[in-house]
Amino acid sequence: MITFEQVSVQYPDAAGPALSGLDLTVPEGELCLLVGPSGAGKSTLLGTVSGLVPHFTGGRLHGRVTVDGRDTRTHRPRELADLVGTVGQDPRGHFTTDTVEDELAYGMESLGLPPEVMRQRVEEILDLLGLAELRSRPLSTLSGGQQQRVAIGSVLTVHPKVLVLDEPTSALDPGAAEEVLAVVQRLVHDLGTTVLMAEHRLERVVQYADQVLLLPGDGGPAVLGEPAEVLAHSPVFPPVVGLGRVAGWSPLPLSVRDARRRAAPLRARLAQAAAGAGAAARATARSASAPGPVVARTSGLTVQRGPVPALRGVSLSLLSGEITALMGRNGAGKSTLLGTLAGLHAPTGGTVLAGTLTPHRARPRDLVRQVGLVPQDPRDLLYAETVAAECAASDQDAAAAAGSCRALLERLLPGIPDDTHPRDLSEGQRLTLALAVVLTGRPALLLLDEPTRGLDYAAKARLVEILTTLAAEGHAILLATHDVELAAELAHRTVVLADGEIVADGPSAEVVLASPVYAPQVAKVLAPEPWLTVRQVAAALAATPAEPLAKPLPDPAADPAADR
Repeated sequence: MITFEQVSVQYPDAAGPALSGLDLTVPEGELCLLVGPSGAGKSTLLGTVSGLVPHFTGGRLHGRVTVDGRDTRTHRPRELADLVGTVGQDPRGHFTTDTVEDELAYGMESLGLPPEVMRQRVEEILDLLGLAELRSRPLSTLSGGQQQRVAIGSVLTVHPKVLVLDEPTSALDPGAAEEVLAVVQRLVHDLGTTVLMAEHRLERVVQYADQVLLLPGDGGPAVLGEPAEVLAHSPVFPPVVGLGRVAGWSPLPLSVRDARRRAAPLRARLAQAAAGAGAAARATARSASAPGPVVARTSGLTVQRGPVPALRGVSLSLLSGEITALMGRNGAGKSTLLGTLAGLHAPTGGTVLAGTLTPHRARPRDLVRQVGLVPQDPRDLLYAETVAAECAASDQDAAAAAGSCRALLERLLPGIPDDTHPRDLSEGQRLTLALAVVLTGRPALLLLDEPTRGLDYAAKARLVEILTTLAAEGHAILLATHDVELAAELAHRTVVLADGEIVADGPSAEVVLASPVYAPQVAKVLAPEPWLTVRQVAAALAATPAEPLAKPLPDPAADPAADR
């Protein structure tokens, strides 16, 4: 269905090609998962399929990309609209109307479909994606996850043969992500739709993939093959694969179910390691070693946004040296709480304090020393013409030593050129730059709204290291996230919001282990043992005598009885 023939893409002034020598075929009716480090060229590859590269993004395309026989060099995106549906990382950049129902119908109107067909398809998609209650809502009033579902729905109403999805679940809570992926899987299995999907949160999608296409990002060739085979040597892999590597399993598991079937010996060894010394309890203890004084506090906080209260009676204290994960389904009020702490929203009831300041009444130059916010859309913070200029301005605003922001950016994600315009960065690179800009100011309270959106596992690990260091130095950190693996790895404390109210608040190990929705993959595999991350498991195994954790699979050629 999709064929790449010696495809290379070179952007002006770039040090090297974004893609080089790509020569492969994605079969019809399969879900092909595109993986690789940030900046490896995943978005560029997707753009060559939709025609956005080179018709809109510029650059020089060598070789040929064909989709169902159409050459994307000679067919512009509008000439591929009936064949290829595309959803990018930022849904707001694709919206052309004002309301949910109008957006779902827009693509069909462009193709001139009859009104009765459009009405039927809109109703189907509203039900499929759980959008029926939002049908008349203005798009500007939706949460980031709700906007993502509308963007996906607007593509599905056209019934394309090929779906190109660039991190379609990045802004979705775990439940909503499963719903969207179930729809995608149904399209593949029942309708024969070909799906090419790039996603950093592999733990959500790898079990659904028919093939994995790896862009290694180190100049090596692209690899297309069976998921387990490709991920066995991939620099990026989900926790369940990492657990399989630590345990020495072959073939590697791709789902929690596969791993649990083989995990009994591993659970027994970990239980032995934890016996007496309480190693498991110590490994999963996520409380801050010495929480300091209160940095920010809300009491009975109520915030009205539109006709419905976004927050209702929220009382929360954030302590120096403590990292708190704020979780909950899309629309629960997480971004509103962060925005209120940063002074963007005035309370309609209750109180909010950041240090001695009332955020919505404080002068910006005073508040910036106390509170730093990285919003979901990092472009809201970036205004300079180059990465170097952004970093220099950040150093100046924060009264930091020259080069501080640039050094932090290099730690988070090495290799971003100084002379690149922020709008030309990938979503993950742009978010990393915004993180560096805010972190340079070293505010007492750091607020992060979906900080790992667009980041690969290596970049997330570097982020964890930096945030852990900041917490140890006395900063209070509150991060709103749907990334359960991040919360398990990083957060001392987890707070869960639902319909604007706090429904759970406690040590992360206790909160996530008690919830099948927010439990990380390792916890699901090793339950009831209280392990959360691959790192914890590896450390425990290193401290115990080596034992075989799994028997190798029988070789039918060597043992004829194995076939009987």
